[in-house]
Amino acid sequence: MDKARHIFIGVLAVVDLIYWKRVRKTGIVFTGLVVALASMFQLSAITVLSHLCLGALCVTFSLRLYYKLLELLRWNPGEHPFQSYLDYDGTLTDKETVAVVEEVVLLVAFAVTEIKRLVFIESIVDSIKFAVLLYLLTYVGVMTTGLTLVITGEPFVIILFSLPILYKKQQVRCAIK
Repeated sequence: MDKARHIFIGVLAVVDLIYWKRVRKTGIVFTGLVVALASMFQLSAITVLSHLCLGALCVTFSLRLYYKLLELLRWNPGEHPFQSYLDYDGTLTDKETVAVVEEVVLLVAFAVTEIKRLVFIESIVDSIKFAVLLYLLTYVGVMTTGLTLVITGEPFVIILFSLPILYKKQQVRCAIK
């Protein structure tokens, strides 16, 4: 029940982002996605990730120094700006760990069983479908690179954030009469 609740809350958060319910938060996420995809044109994923982490570290370090300065000037009671994040206990209980590991083991076991069934030709039709799929994937892999995926991903992100709000604003004009 708790897992379904977390999934539902996550879906609602994504829907709120797509429909621009909180404009500031959606703007930050949208801009971040577009900038990350655009930066992938020139830089590798590792470089982009390290630069994002360095940027976050610069912001948090500056904020921490600012709070320390306020504490030295006695304008602040000396509280750490990220204390709530430091106090958060993200460890899993034994029960939760066992549940997660059981899920992963079940998924891996299913995947191994399915691949074994397809590779060792339990069903000729399914194995032929698998071989055709693998062939098509190799062909698609030759035709596309990571840059191609980035190029096709950016318009998708823009459409994902633009189309729902555009439809919502023009719903009367789009209604079928």
